[in-house]
Amino acid sequence: MLLTSHHRCAPPRRGGRRPRSGVADLAGCLLLLALVAAAAVFCLSSSSSRARSRRQHEDGGSRETLPSGSGATPRITIFSAPRPAPEGSPARQELAVRSWLALPGNVSVVLLGAHASSLAIAGRLGRRVTVDAAIDSAFTGTPFFHSIVARAQAASDSDICVLVDAEIILLPEIVNALAHLSKVDRDWFLVAMSRNITEFHYQLADNGSHWVQADCKTVSFRKLREIPADKWASESSDRGLIVAWNSPSSPLHAGVLPSFLYGRGAHNRWLAHEVLSSEMRLVFDASGLVLGFYPESFSSMYDMSASKSGRLPAGSWEYSVNCHLAAIYGSYCYQLPRRHSTVLHKVVKQSEDYLFSKAHELTLSDFVISKKEKAHGGGGSLRRNENVCLSGHPHSSNPPYSLSMLLEHAADKNRSVVLGVAGVSYRDMLMSWACRLRHLRVTNFIVCALDHETYEFSVLQGLPVLRDPLSPKNVSFDDCHFGTKCFQQVTKVKSRIVLEILKLGYNVLLSDVDVYWFDNPMPFLYSLGPATFGAQSDEYNETGPINLPRRLNSGFYFARSDNATITAMQMIVKHASDSGLSEQPSFYDVMCGKNGTNRISDDKCLEPNTNLTVVFLNRDLFPNGAYKGLWEKHDVQSTCKKLGCFIIHNNWINGRKKKLRRQMSTGLWDYDPTSRLCLQDWSDRGSFRLMGQFHLFEDTDR
Repeated sequence: MLLTSHHRCAPPRRGGRRPRSGVADLAGCLLLLALVAAAAVFCLSSSSSRARSRRQHEDGGSRETLPSGSGATPRITIFSAPRPAPEGSPARQELAVRSWLALPGNVSVVLLGAHASSLAIAGRLGRRVTVDAAIDSAFTGTPFFHSIVARAQAASDSDICVLVDAEIILLPEIVNALAHLSKVDRDWFLVAMSRNITEFHYQLADNGSHWVQADCKTVSFRKLREIPADKWASESSDRGLIVAWNSPSSPLHAGVLPSFLYGRGAHNRWLAHEVLSSEMRLVFDASGLVLGFYPESFSSMYDMSASKSGRLPAGSWEYSVNCHLAAIYGSYCYQLPRRHSTVLHKVVKQSEDYLFSKAHELTLSDFVISKKEKAHGGGGSLRRNENVCLSGHPHSSNPPYSLSMLLEHAADKNRSVVLGVAGVSYRDMLMSWACRLRHLRVTNFIVCALDHETYEFSVLQGLPVLRDPLSPKNVSFDDCHFGTKCFQQVTKVKSRIVLEILKLGYNVLLSDVDVYWFDNPMPFLYSLGPATFGAQSDEYNETGPINLPRRLNSGFYFARSDNATITAMQMIVKHASDSGLSEQPSFYDVMCGKNGTNRISDDKCLEPNTNLTVVFLNRDLFPNGAYKGLWEKHDVQSTCKKLGCFIIHNNWINGRKKKLRRQMSTGLWDYDPTSRLCLQDWSDRGSFRLMGQFHLFEDTDR
């Protein structure tokens, strides 16, 4: 139960008798905490006599003093990715963000994603809250955890990054603890479990300076800390973790952070485990402190009924993906953390001092109860999560989406979709293509995978993918370029899938994944009108007809779902199945006639049986790989911008490696295969291009 986020109460009285509670009200406590945060040193038993007197504590671990540095109050940035309704609650999220802004010290908030609710919260709460949409998300709308962490690590204007669920209420204790830790002159990582509470009857007053009850009486911080906290439900406990680290740009752990789906389990615990086992940072387990509350049981949020569209189920496959990734990456399932770790310490508070003791394992199990975990003796610790590791089977990551479901989800208001087709040899180029479409906010695309490897890769990358059961099984990794038998087999898959989509009532823009998009061409292509087939011309001469024989490029075309187009596509599929060539000649021979007998101008053909008009697209707007030598220009992007290009095709070049190098060297590349992240505005694109140009592809060839 929550009060409304705009609860109005009279300001607290400054005079009169003080309450006889024995504690200061929250306003006074906040002031005290702010002073402590600004002036305190990292008090870890600085005197030797104090250390000796406190040597025995809980598990008997020794007390130590960490080296301390100097500096002003740390700049803290809180990152979070709010979830849209019905999975997330706008009221709970706004209450949580308001609690973050009420923290003492230099605190700012970055909400990740472009949901309307995030924009609304930022608009209401002022300039300390910003929204950054430049993160990777799956087609269901679920953001990727590795993209969120990468965005936080790019926060050059912050001393400490905090990553927390969008509905966790943070208490001033977290700033006090982080201010103490900021004096440590080593890289560190803090992890803590927030407390789950079934009901939260308190609200921040409008000025955010104090908490109040429903009757507008001020509530002290100590009273908030004494709210009874429920145990966490084991299947959803990952959302309750609060993590923070200093030196944002420094590595958190050794290895790669996989493409976990945020909020779907395993990712926070996996990260904490890897940071600990890598021993690159000091790890502080602060679960003994009360840093935050979640005001409703996470278990009630576990079964989401729909994704962002309200049409696709966001069910267990997303959790299965995370379990699969946790099982195959890192040491989460195969290596126990070292006993008597030199980097792991528990953090406890005595009076106003924060003390630490060496720990054997993370104590998050204090707030996680699971019968299965008790059965294998782990007690919920991060030593080994048998439940995750046993369920991380590759086949469990397959989402149960049919072609018709994907089309219904992806299609725009005109029932149009973009179709990309790729096999394992072009999976990095597929991702660069998909990243570019994401940057352009083109969401109405789907992918047809030619093999199981590409299908599974696409699932883990959050692409709306289907597997073609009739595609060839012997697709070559390096020798599947124009003119090869492999190329001929693969191209015939594309026209068959397009025909199937057209029959389901959807228009199709077929775009090979080696087509780079400068702008979304769909509105222009749709404006060509019914019974019109728009296709790229492969003619390289700058003057003369562009619809000469065999100059229709079947790697980029727009087909409407009307009787004329469907009939023509059926003729093309039949012609291609009987041909020993690729499908590309079949397109021209069927619609323009052999030797161009159906040409009606220098850029059009008319198929006589269906009256389908074929338009060869203007090459300034839709250039092929040989037109005007554009790929050889010093700055392809600016040259194409002057021409008004919608796209440019990376064809008229043989060999996968040559094609990849050409596209990356010109800067028309939007994906980092080493991190499996789309390159964003906050990415170091220049450094990536330099690295990739010389040795990146040698790694991806395998």
